[in-house]
Amino acid sequence: MKPAAEADLFALESAALANAKAAHADPGADARSALAEMIVHYERLMRESRRLIRRSDRAEFDMNQMNRQLHELAQQLEYRATHDPLTGALNRGAVIDQASACLESRDLALIVLDIDHFKWVNDDFGHPAGDTVIKTVVNCLQDLLGPEVAIGRVGGEEFSVVWPTASVEEAQTVAASICDAIADQVFGAPIDRQITASVGVSWNPAGTTFELAYSRADEALYAAKRAGRNCVKVYWQLPPPQPLSPASAPPATPPAPAGASTPCH
Repeated sequence: MKPAAEADLFALESAALANAKAAHADPGADARSALAEMIVHYERLMRESRRLIRRSDRAEFDMNQMNRQLHELAQQLEYRATHDPLTGALNRGAVIDQASACLESRDLALIVLDIDHFKWVNDDFGHPAGDTVIKTVVNCLQDLLGPEVAIGRVGGEEFSVVWPTASVEEAQTVAASICDAIADQVFGAPIDRQITASVGVSWNPAGTTFELAYSRADEALYAAKRAGRNCVKVYWQLPPPQPLSPASAPPATPPAPAGASTPCH
């Protein structure tokens, strides 16, 4: 069975064109009649072409508008997937991604900080005031370190700063400036007390895993808390763990060697 022939959308125009060609080739033919027929069909083609062009332009405009909306939606979804909704800082996953990517090729200092006695802030002034403290700390870090530095909220009142550097001394200086800036920050009513933070730093050569870098910084952070809070501890300057006899109990606060912490205020 033969397939049905496709309809010729320009059958009438083709017939008019053939008629005009025949009239042109025959000196005795009625050329005016053939020309008039051609004019009718040419005007119709122009009208249809303009209509199709207008429809195509509208479709292209709608498509471009839809593409812009999809792009904006994709950006919003990406932002929500990588940022903390309260502060706009990076979330934990984004901090891990950025630090891990950096550690593949560069030395990195990972700075972690925790607001001291934050539970007291919530208990004494309420959770809205606690949220204000958290947002103010992030704003303080952003103002101090600049918009290009990766700053993340990795827990309720815990934050991380990804600081690429080949210098332990530079990392310690940056951490001390963070500690000082938070202690100097005015938080406003109803908070009528100084807010401070404990800071831990780990410096890590390229190739270090994020997990190891973070565990070192976290260990330094808890050393800062044990040392009285509102200070900086650097992992590489912490004393090595001392072996204990079975009957010995660990001291409540391990001694801090000289240079192991940077006090704030």
